[in-house]
Amino acid sequence: MRRADRLFDIIQILRRGRIVRASDIAQELEVSDRTIYRDIAALIGSGIPVEGEAGVGYLLRDGADIPPLMFTEDELEAIVFGIRIVESWADHGMADAAGQALRKIEAALPDHLKDQIAAVRVDAPRDHWAEPITIQRGALRRSIRQRKKVRITYCSKAGASSDRTVRPLLLSFYGSIWNLTAWCELRSDFRTFRLDLINGHEFLDEGFVEEPGKRLADLMARPQENR
Repeated sequence: MRRADRLFDIIQILRRGRIVRASDIAQELEVSDRTIYRDIAALIGSGIPVEGEAGVGYLLRDGADIPPLMFTEDELEAIVFGIRIVESWADHGMADAAGQALRKIEAALPDHLKDQIAAVRVDAPRDHWAEPITIQRGALRRSIRQRKKVRITYCSKAGASSDRTVRPLLLSFYGSIWNLTAWCELRSDFRTFRLDLINGHEFLDEGFVEEPGKRLADLMARPQENR
């Protein structure tokens, strides 16, 4: 681990809001106590408001400014690539939010890391083909967050059409396909619906509470073959 990365990690540990011993920091970062003492001294010398002493522990003073963000080259590539995928495959609202998030990250980076973002050579081009989706994914995300039911008309690949009222729980993306995992009131069980096969929908004002047996956590607790 580079020292700059380790200093950043130490600051994040100290920002947890409690006194932390140098030995605990050393164990978490897999370095020696002596290394942590030197790093703490370097942080204090650079103006970071670390309080405490050896043998007692250290903390970051309340209200301390967050230092410039530090990332490794691999971390920056992962961030940029993830955002490019969102911009390419998500709905306009999420794509715009991803672009804004990248601009905020870039604004907080030191100059040499801003140059690295410009040099990232991974991309997810937008000129691709995808199954057309008529349901509004932004509104669907809000229904998931707000726990509001959705009424859908679903047409299976075999051509069978059915009207369902569902409790939306999760949006997932597999290659070029978006899926909605929900509790289906018609089937009284969990179901996964391809968004491109939903050809009618209504976002309802009726809310729902998370009931045992009908939560996403309950589905995730099932064996993989039974999901």
